[in-house]
This record gives sequence, structure tokens and C-alpha cells, in this order.
Amino acid sequence: MGIDGGPRTAVVIGAGVVGLSTAWFLQERGVDVTVVDRHGVAAGASWGNAGWLSPGLAIPLNEPGVLRYGLRSLLDRSAPLHVPATPDVKLWSFLTRFAMNCTWQSWGRAVQANLPFNEECLEAFDVLTSNGVEASTVEAPIMAAFESPRQAVGLLHELRRINESGLEIRYTAFDGDGLSEQIPQLSSRVRAAIRLDGQRYVDPGQFTQSLARAVVARGGTIRSGFRVTGVHPGSGGLSVRSAEGDSVKADAVVLSTGAWLNELGEAWGVRVPVRAGRGYSFTVPTERPVPGPVYLPAVRVACTPYQGKLRVAGTMEFRDADAPLYHRRVEAIIASARPLLTGVSWEERTETWVGPRPVTPDGRPLIGATHAPGRFVAGGHGMWGLTHGPVTGRLLAEQITTGKRPEVLRDFDPTR
Repeated sequence: MGIDGGPRTAVVIGAGVVGLSTAWFLQERGVDVTVVDRHGVAAGASWGNAGWLSPGLAIPLNEPGVLRYGLRSLLDRSAPLHVPATPDVKLWSFLTRFAMNCTWQSWGRAVQANLPFNEECLEAFDVLTSNGVEASTVEAPIMAAFESPRQAVGLLHELRRINESGLEIRYTAFDGDGLSEQIPQLSSRVRAAIRLDGQRYVDPGQFTQSLARAVVARGGTIRSGFRVTGVHPGSGGLSVRSAEGDSVKADAVVLSTGAWLNELGEAWGVRVPVRAGRGYSFTVPTERPVPGPVYLPAVRVACTPYQGKLRVAGTMEFRDADAPLYHRRVEAIIASARPLLTGVSWEERTETWVGPRPVTPDGRPLIGATHAPGRFVAGGHGMWGLTHGPVTGRLLAEQITTGKRPEVLRDFDPTR
């Protein structure tokens, strides 16, 4: 420990955007950091996601309409929300808790809890990119597209509710002709749209890799192929041990392993279950340049300009985090998005990917100290780990180094 009682050294378990952001902000506060990961940098949900930095759409998943939609689509293997037939008792227990939280009261609490994160998330990215993280964020509106004005009503209601909660989201509704002039990839089937201003996007894999390089450049160590089996107290602090027999000692340990968080977290007093809500993505060429992100809410598909092409992402699949990629899910995304987009070469698909997004049943992430001394958690952000990763790291680093929990983390207590 340091002279002031704060930790001098820390190990961060997990080299995704949340873990690496925590490592960077710990370094900013004078802590020597080692990051360990069983695979490597951005090996989980941080690489292939849509790359949106979208406080305007960082809406908790437990909106009551999701429950109604989920029940209708439960047996449809092509539906954007898919739960496979399985005897997994823990999964059904999780889904039961999730269903119980699909109320306006629980959703509203999650919205309020996330409000400071949505207000500060872009600033946290600016801190990183202004101080050695060599990856750009691109400011561009997100265009949500619908086949009719009636389809847009649900999102308009959600945006109004969030504005009423205190977060100002600037948006404009459109209908009729001329939508393709703003986004040439929109087909003639699209008859209504909502443009959300003040949003951004990044290449998520490139950003996470750049963040890792910045951590190393500032004196940190990143160890890949380090599968943690346990964290044990000792005379020299905490010892993080691997399946290969290696160990790293530190004063503090941060668990940021995404959908695998409960594997170690349960022993630390983390009672909130985290399950993998797996998302799929792939890349396709387009006839014309893509000016900005496109959201297809009716089919739950997000599209983003990506390396001169279009990254298409979708699906919420509650399956084991380590299960293989199921091509039927990719085919379902294409079938649902194809009628709404034009000038897209679907048959030239590349970089097909699946990643496990860490979902909690109450729509709130797990950030803060656990019952185990010196052990902290950062995870459970659902679909918004990229958007909220840097601000999570900044606030958790403050708690770790000062011993005082920021008030905005109260509702994210991992031992709740």
C-alpha cells in the first residue's frame, strides 16, 4: 500500500475496453498495473460490436416491451431475441429475474442510475484520446429507420421518457420521401426515421487495441494466455494465480471478465447473475459510402461504417458464452435487414463474429468493491460496455485509490 493507504499495485483481470479503461485511469492515479486475460486484448465482446458511443440509445434492456416481445418470439429461432431450448436451470432462473425486472419502475431506476454515465461517457473518451490513446472517435448522428411512422412510436416514447429523466437527447423525426438522400443505404421500404444527434462511433477493436498500447506505453504489463483460477490473500497482498501455475501479486484486484464475471465473482460476494447475451456481426461492402450509423429497431439490427464497408450487428442470444457461432443467427440478421437496405453486397460477407455481452437482470452494471478485501468488480454493462467503459474505469479508479465510493456508483453495487 502507498503512504496514503491507497494501493500501489493492481491487477486487472480482463483485457476488454472496461478492464483496460480501469487500468489506464488507475495509472493516471499513480498505480502500477498488470492486466491479465485468458486469451488477449479485445478477445470477448470488445472487438466485433457495432462500435456506437451512443448516450442517446444507452437504454436499459429491461424495458417492459422487451418482455412482451421476448415471450412472443421465444420459440422463433429466427427472432432477434433468442433463447434456445435448454435444461440450464441457472439460465431460466436468470430469465425469471429479468422478467420480474421488466417493469417501468425497475427500468426507470436503471435509467436514472445510468444518467450520470450517459452525461459523462463521451468526455471520458476525450480524456483517453487526448492523452495517448491513438484512436479517433467519429461524431455522426444515428439514423433509426422504420417501415412506417407507426413503428417509430415506441422509440419516440422511450426517448421522451429519457429526456424527462434529465438527459437531453436531441432527435428529429422524419417521414415520407427523401430519407435515402441522408442515408443512401435505406431502401424504399423505409418510410419513417428518427435522427439522433450528438452521437459518435469508433472501430471498437482498433480502439481497444490502442487503449492496450497506451497502458503498456505508460509502464503497464499485459499478459495474455493467463487463465485465472483464484485470488488469494497473502503477506505481500493479493496473489492472482493462473491455471498454468503463474501468479501476480498486487494490493488490489479488479475483475472485469464480461460474461464470465460470475466464475470468480460469486466467491467475492457478487450475487447478481451475469449471463451472456450474445451478439453477432459481420462486414459487407456497399455500393456507396455509408455516411453514419443506421439503426433498424424493428429487427434489432445496428449498422456502422467500418473500414470503408458496413458492419452489421444484431441478435440477443442467451446461450453459453463459449458456445460456437451459429450461422443460422447470421442468416436471420440478413433476412431481416435485407428489405430495409439497398446497395449492400450480402454475399460478400466477411469477418463473421459472435461475442458475449454481459447482461444483468435489472439493467444495471456491477461496479465497485466486493465483500472480499481489495477485490473490485467492473462489468455487466449489457450492450453498452463500449459506451460506458471509459467512464466506468475513471469512477472505479477513484474508488479504488481513495477508498470512497462515488455517489453515482451506489446503484451499481456488485453485492446488491
